[in-house]
Amino acid sequence: MKLNYIGLCAGLIALSTLQNVNAQTLSASNSNKIERIESSVHKIMSTFQVPGIAVAIIKDNEVVLSKGFGVLKHGSKAPVNADTLFGIASNTKAMTSALLAGLVDEGKLTWQTKVIDIIPEFQLPDAYVTREFTIIDLLSHNSGLGLGAGDLMIWPETTLTNQDVIKGLKYLPQVSSFRSEFAYDNLMYVIAGEIIAKLTGQPWQEVIQTRIFDRLGMNNTRAKFSLIAKNNKNVARAHVPLDGELNVVGGNFLEQFSSAGSVASSVNDMSLWLKAQLNRGQYDVDDTTLRLFSEQQSREMWQARTLLPVSQQTTAQDKTHFYAYALGWFVKDYHGVKVVRHTGGILGMVSKVVMVPEENLAMIILTNQQSGFALNALSQQVLTEYLELPAKDWVEHYAKLQGEKTTKKKTQLAKVAANIDKNSTPPLSLAHYAQSYVDNWYGEITISLTNDDLVMQFANTPALLGKLVHYQHNTFIVRWDDRTLEADAYVNFKLNSDGSINFVTMTAVSESTDFSFDFHDLMLKPKAITH
Repeated sequence: MKLNYIGLCAGLIALSTLQNVNAQTLSASNSNKIERIESSVHKIMSTFQVPGIAVAIIKDNEVVLSKGFGVLKHGSKAPVNADTLFGIASNTKAMTSALLAGLVDEGKLTWQTKVIDIIPEFQLPDAYVTREFTIIDLLSHNSGLGLGAGDLMIWPETTLTNQDVIKGLKYLPQVSSFRSEFAYDNLMYVIAGEIIAKLTGQPWQEVIQTRIFDRLGMNNTRAKFSLIAKNNKNVARAHVPLDGELNVVGGNFLEQFSSAGSVASSVNDMSLWLKAQLNRGQYDVDDTTLRLFSEQQSREMWQARTLLPVSQQTTAQDKTHFYAYALGWFVKDYHGVKVVRHTGGILGMVSKVVMVPEENLAMIILTNQQSGFALNALSQQVLTEYLELPAKDWVEHYAKLQGEKTTKKKTQLAKVAANIDKNSTPPLSLAHYAQSYVDNWYGEITISLTNDDLVMQFANTPALLGKLVHYQHNTFIVRWDDRTLEADAYVNFKLNSDGSINFVTMTAVSESTDFSFDFHDLMLKPKAITH
């Protein structure tokens, strides 16, 4: 017995020693990963002109990195830290989806509940689609409307309300069959917020505060920027690069995107959110395990709903065979594991969340410059480290892509400039074009004649103010006074046989213009005709 006892003790000591060695090895391995990631962050900031980045990484339910880099504002010394607030933009969508999941758990609706059963005034262009549209459809980007359809009702900041958004939906052009194609649609998530408000009797902003932020201890997070305390100076400023210079922009961001994209948060707070996601809705408070939503609803939210194409090159490089939108999340396979992710973008800020559930891995990246290439370089570096993939210089990879995109954009804009006939004059007098026009879903747009210049003003959107420059024939280009919008557009006047203006259409000049400037969906009629 004594020999067996001694042998057992020796075995336990050996096992303990082995465990300590393994723990030290894992700790050293993680330290090396973090060191390479932090080195990558500094290179990214320099390469892509990003003043500040905050990043957090969660592995096996532990926050292994939560740190800020750089400054809140270009030219200042105030540092970014793990509590700095950034706009997370469309990473808000997963939170809205989670709120609905909680209401499904409570029996207040199902994923198949018809939208018109809760909001009777909800109406899309097609009567069948209106009747059949479900909660899942609200979250799946498969409505049949176009990419970013109707976003001009909520971006840039407008005087229109959510009720105006609901009224305008039926006038938007349907470009594909219902549930047949993916087209990213912010307005449906705005409607999802209205669903939540109807069922709870509280505004979406209050519901997300009490049901997610307060429960998880996300104490600095706010449903929108205007709710941040005035004395909180730890808020990142947004930056737009123009002609090699960084421009500080903005005040409150995406207020009217509300449930589609208005949340301001930090990497410390977002780590709590991601832990709950990886734990399938579970979170702990004072040694008590609670739930935001059930494990069943977690599966529902991560289930592929609307398929997206996968190129042969992507399959070869990333071992990706499927790519889809779920409920508030993009999902795909990547080198043999499932990745659940989403990005968010507002003027001058972008963010990215990536989770690898089977590796118990998640990350949140927040930046105060709108470079998607910077985001992707960093997220790919983290995945390379923690999935132990072959080393690759992701900064160099995305810097090359950025260079190609910049060259393509410059070439396109140069071609546009070359096509301007400086010797031509408009067929009609300038005063003839100067009228008020009305679009059924957006509202009024005014073109006035001021000091021999035509000036366009979107009545509900103060930022959309600019001069019309004659392009050729009855086409002009509107150059917005706010150059950081990077959204100049063609303005095409279509005439009747008697020379009067029948209607006006618009299209973005540059292919790289953000899709939320959906000028192409406008059909402007002279106000004198519509009244």
